[in-house]
Amino acid sequence: IFNLCYVCVQHTRVLVNPNNIVNSTLMVGPKSSAPLLYRGVGMSIDSDNALVMSVVHASSSAYSYYTEDKISEYPHAVGKNTVLVAALQARNNARVVFSGSLDLFSDEFMTSSVQGVAAGSKKFDRSANQEFVEALSRWVFKETGVLRHSKVQHHHVGKKTPPEFYYVEENIEYSLVIEENVNGKWQPFKGDGVQLEFHRIDPFVRTALRGNNGVYSVKLQLPDVYGVFQFKVDYRNLGYTYLFSTTQVSVRPKTHRMYERFIPSAFPYYASAFSMMVALVLFSFVFIFHRDDKDKQQ
Repeated sequence: IFNLCYVCVQHTRVLVNPNNIVNSTLMVGPKSSAPLLYRGVGMSIDSDNALVMSVVHASSSAYSYYTEDKISEYPHAVGKNTVLVAALQARNNARVVFSGSLDLFSDEFMTSSVQGVAAGSKKFDRSANQEFVEALSRWVFKETGVLRHSKVQHHHVGKKTPPEFYYVEENIEYSLVIEENVNGKWQPFKGDGVQLEFHRIDPFVRTALRGNNGVYSVKLQLPDVYGVFQFKVDYRNLGYTYLFSTTQVSVRPKTHRMYERFIPSAFPYYASAFSMMVALVLFSFVFIFHRDDKDKQQ
């Protein structure tokens, strides 16, 4: 890797700009003005793999190649596609961190003073390695960013117990409790962006859940479609474990007693029916009592 060489003939020791670190306090701690001190190799990740994320990447002038060999072909990784530290969070929320440098975690790099080679570069008494390593270690061992949900409830507005089934266009309320593990204790989650989907094959309703001391709830009206639906909450936020909850319910069409006696949109049909009855009475009266003048003369 070559980028801002710092007292290294082989160009493998570099200063990583804080802007090249993922913007997640849970994973890497608060953003520091001091750079990271790094010595190692660069990696590349598969962009089609949604489970892998880049934690630290190199600058636009970096590349990864054998330091002893002459570059005779296109390098394995170039520019910002050169990943220095990567992380993976599996679908079961297992976490793994891949680093191209062991020195990144060493006491030597944590306590070293750093300064860029460019003219006028600021000198820092210590690198940001220690804060970065501590935060990343807590994240990978699931000491931070762990969520859980409980007490999933759904019922009609104004009631407390869930029914056996719902009817279309009814007003209902959905709620669940989300907690975060902070320093070994479960506390109410204070994040936002949690959404609820009322899902059959595709979502018919998608709405935001409002949090109040860890209780996320929303009131909604069911669509005018019957079938087997699911209340689905699929929360994915950088640094947190995946939160997934589904609850299956049945939605039935309205019975004949649940409709209005007279539907305004059907007034033209009512008018046509009554007009036909009146016309039939008039026709019958004329047909029965009408007689031609020739019949009278005879």
